Amino acid sequence: MSRFKIYNPDQAYLLPPSVRDELGEEHLCFFVRGVIERLDMSVFEQSYSAEGGELYAPELMLGVWLYAYALGITAARRVERRLVEDLAFRYLAAGERVDNWALSAFRRRHGRALNDAFTQVLEWAQQQGMVKLGRVAIDSTRIAASACRDRVDTEQALRDTRAQLRRQVRSWQKEADREDAEPGGLDVAIGELSKALDQMPRRLERLKKSGLKKLSRSDEDARFLRQRGGFVLGYTGEIAVSDDHLIVAQRVTQNATDNASLGPMVDQVEQRCGAPPGAALADSGFFSIQNIEQMEQRNIDAYVPDSNLACELNLGVRCRAKARAASHRRMRAKLRSPDGQAAYARRKAVVEPVFGVLKQQRGMRQFRTRGLQNVNNEFTLATLAFNITRLHTMRAA
Repeated sequence: MSRFKIYNPDQAYLLPPSVRDELGEEHLCFFVRGVIERLDMSVFEQSYSAEGGELYAPELMLGVWLYAYALGITAARRVERRLVEDLAFRYLAAGERVDNWALSAFRRRHGRALNDAFTQVLEWAQQQGMVKLGRVAIDSTRIAASACRDRVDTEQALRDTRAQLRRQVRSWQKEADREDAEPGGLDVAIGELSKALDQMPRRLERLKKSGLKKLSRSDEDARFLRQRGGFVLGYTGEIAVSDDHLIVAQRVTQNATDNASLGPMVDQVEQRCGAPPGAALADSGFFSIQNIEQMEQRNIDAYVPDSNLACELNLGVRCRAKARAASHRRMRAKLRSPDGQAAYARRKAVVEPVFGVLKQQRGMRQFRTRGLQNVNNEFTLATLAFNITRLHTMRAA
């Protein structure tokens, strides 16, 4: 009698009748499905007209995408493949083999509905007592666009290219006029050059309207943004995170600095959670006299150092620069106190690990789509998936 179990991968029956028996009741895919069952999907459904053929259910598409982003799978083609190979994906799709075109179209189409789902999940988490809204930490990061940084238009480059194309067209026209020239071949090439030349005025006009010195030809909404180590062609992702590491506000902007973002992020926290935060922690990039005065007027206990004080808090070097206003002096005094230093030190432990997970584990170092609206949809999916996995972990703890 053989000591080995029977091995027959070609047998007709490989899995048990129930997916739950195979994956276990606590598997993330069942939690994702449970969350979606609690959502009001009417906003998704209303975006489709009554005409046309049958569509995949929004619950199916949302569940597949959320589970994909929870695993760091952001490419529609990879998701399409996993719908065939991965049991959890097959469960969420109910056995449907959705192609990458349908997956991509869903991600592009439902910006408003995805934001509504993000808010609904936060409301449900609050009802379960899982959101501590007393204090939030706010931060931003640069995320690369799906665009080549070398494919950009500048005014000088466009004028040089236009002059070069004109010279080339004239040169080839002279060659085509020669009696011994082969008919047809150069005419096609001249036609292609003429088309490129005709596009130059439109590209120049588009550059002037943007008000930028450089404009990406691949993604016109992307911007060259400064980050540590140089510049990146991309967008700024902003999040506000509660003490229990749930993202309570998120958005993508084209902002080169964070000065104008503190108020809007606090506003979004209040809008999504029904109440403003009791305290707000942010780094020196969010500092301005106007911002800290606005926080005082709203009775929000803000901890936002200026750049000089940030060096003092981080490096221990006494700041010699004078405060510019009474609110500025109050902020410095608060942050220099033991309680203020402890509160500000908490910021890194709250918000930066979340960005670490999103970028290192979840593939959010570069967007897959193009255009501000589409990348906002991507970021909403990523942050919503993060919250669901965080809630899944908190429930199991």
